[in-house]
Amino acid sequence: MGVEPENTLRSFVRAEEAGMDVIELDLHLSKDGALAVMHDADVDRTTDGTGPIAGKTLAELRALDAGRGERVPVFEEVLDAVKSPLQAEIKDVAAARALADVLLARDLVERVEVSSFHDEAVVEIARLVPGVRTVLVASHWSGDIVERAKAAGARSLALNIRRLTLEVVELAHAEGVKVIGWVVNTQDHLRLARALELDGVTTDFPEIRRTGRFTA
Repeated sequence: MGVEPENTLRSFVRAEEAGMDVIELDLHLSKDGALAVMHDADVDRTTDGTGPIAGKTLAELRALDAGRGERVPVFEEVLDAVKSPLQAEIKDVAAARALADVLLARDLVERVEVSSFHDEAVVEIARLVPGVRTVLVASHWSGDIVERAKAAGARSLALNIRRLTLEVVELAHAEGVKVIGWVVNTQDHLRLARALELDGVTTDFPEIRRTGRFTA
């Protein structure tokens, strides 16, 4: 997030206070199986620690400073800290299974949408949690991206707006698949999102909501 330490409770509360429609977060599994909220696979960029998340226990992750004294949260903490709808990005099939347990135990099918760059993770979460809304994410893609989304059962595509074309958007919409653009942090990209008639965008700056209703 551009105005608070990313993937921290502080950032999610700020996004909710700004009135964002949906709050996006990223999930990795810790060494002991906790759903740690962090974008990267390692802690180097966003904390004062080093090394992969998968090599650290939850207690070890908790001991790190994630910025301004914030600690690395777990998914359940975010659920309790904010009431907004969430989009949870999972990095692999193992995280899908852990997330499924939480969604089912807390009856979160309506509140939490699940996204992933990995087709197999999208398929797995949909298998484990009937009715969950899913999003296939891509930065680079070929002409079969809409077919991939449909094959995985994804209701939406989240695509890099720097590479997104009207042709892809129109094809997706013709097949009943929504399109979200990421990351929209400038007015130029916001204008492009509107010209492409996207169904939504993600942003690092909640204040952009003043000129549109999007996810953060």
